[in-house]
Amino acid sequence: MSNQQSWTLESDLDGLDLDLEDLHPSIPLKKVPAGDIFEASRAGDVDRLRYLIESGANVNLRDQWDSAALYYACLAGHLDAARMLLESGAICDEHTFDGDRCHYAALNLRVRKLLKAFEARPPPLGPLQGALRDTFLGCAANQAYLEQSNGRIQIPGRSSSNNVSSSDHFPSDVVFYVQGRPIEAHRVILSARSPFFKRRFEEKWKNRKEVRFAREKLSYPALYSLIHFFYSDRLEVAIDDMEDLVEICKVCKCEELQKVLKKELVHQKYAEYKALRDVDSSQKRFILQGMSLPEHDRLPAAMHRILQSSLAECAGAVDEMEMRESGHDLADVCIRVDKKIFRCHQVILASRSEYFKARLSRMTDFLEGRDGMPGQSLPILEEHDLSTEAFEKLIEYMYTDGLKDVDPNQVSC
Repeated sequence: MSNQQSWTLESDLDGLDLDLEDLHPSIPLKKVPAGDIFEASRAGDVDRLRYLIESGANVNLRDQWDSAALYYACLAGHLDAARMLLESGAICDEHTFDGDRCHYAALNLRVRKLLKAFEARPPPLGPLQGALRDTFLGCAANQAYLEQSNGRIQIPGRSSSNNVSSSDHFPSDVVFYVQGRPIEAHRVILSARSPFFKRRFEEKWKNRKEVRFAREKLSYPALYSLIHFFYSDRLEVAIDDMEDLVEICKVCKCEELQKVLKKELVHQKYAEYKALRDVDSSQKRFILQGMSLPEHDRLPAAMHRILQSSLAECAGAVDEMEMRESGHDLADVCIRVDKKIFRCHQVILASRSEYFKARLSRMTDFLEGRDGMPGQSLPILEEHDLSTEAFEKLIEYMYTDGLKDVDPNQVSC
C-alpha cells in the first residue's frame, strides 16, 4: 500500500449533476473493530479495511453468499471503501462476474462513476512494476504487438503515442516464437515468476537465445499476457483468451493465478446477460492486480528471492563453477564495491537506474578490476565512494521497492 502512487477521481467527476443522496452512503458509517473484510466494506470502516488489506487480506475473496467485499461497498454506497478496495486489486471490470454485480448494485452515481473511471484508468503501477513493464514494452516485438492489438486489448494508460522508444530500451536475452510471432523477454524475470521457466532455463533452454514452440494450439495472446504480467504484476487479458491462459498457467505452475482465472471462468456465464451483443467479444477484457494474489506470488516477493540468492552467492556460499554446473546462476554482471563482489542482473539495474542503464549500454565484454579474481567470467563494474552496506540497501530497493532494517547512518551514503 505504501508504495502505491496516488490515484484520484475528482477530475472524472467534473460536470456531473449529482443529487444530494449521491454524496452519502445508504447505511450510516460505523466502526467494526473486529470485523472481517466483508463487514468492514459493508460498514464503510476504512480504518479497519486498511488494516485488513495491509495485513494481507485477499480483496477478491468470496463469502458464503459468493460475494466479494467490493460488492458490499458498492451496494452500501461507500465511496472511500470502494476506492480502497479497487486500489488494492479488487476486480471491477463490467464484463466479469464480480464487476458486473458491482456495477449493477452500485447505490449511487458517484460509486458507479468510480467503477467506470477505474475500469478505464486503473491506478499507476508501483515504481518496480512500472519500470519493468516499460522494459518489456520497450522491446520492439512486444511494442509492435501492443500497437497491433490496441483495438483488441486496449491497455489503460498507454497508447502508441506514449510507448517507450525502442531505441531506449534494454535488450532481451531470450525470444519466444509462437506461430512465428516473437515475444522478447529476460530470463531472470521469467525464472523469478515461474518454476517452469526456471527449470527450463537451467536445463533444456540453458544456452538458447531463441525458443520456438511447435504446438499450433498455443495461444500467442495468452502467453503474451502472462509474460506481461510477470513484469508488471497487472494481468490484462481478453476474455476470449482466458481459457488458453488457464492452461498456460497450469504448465508454468502459476498456481494462485490459475485458481483465480478458473473461478472467473466459472462465473463468466452469469455475466453474459450484461454483454453487449453488438460488440466483438474479443474487446472485453479481464484485469487483475497483482495485489489480489498472495504476497509470495507478487513481483516484489519474487525479486526479493532472486536478490537473496544473489547475496548468498556474493557471500561465497558456492563458487561460480558450482553455480553454473547446478544451473542456479542467473547473474550476468558483477558490481565491485570496495573489496566485495555483488552478482547482479543487468535488466534490473538498467530498468531501475538511468545511471546503470548508461553504464551497461557502453559495456562490451570488458572487465574492470580483474586483479585478484582469476576465473571470473562475468563483466565487472566498479563503484567508488560507496560502502558495501549502502550498496546492499540500494540494490534491495531496486529489486523490491522496499527497505528493511535501514541504518540511519547509511541514509547519507
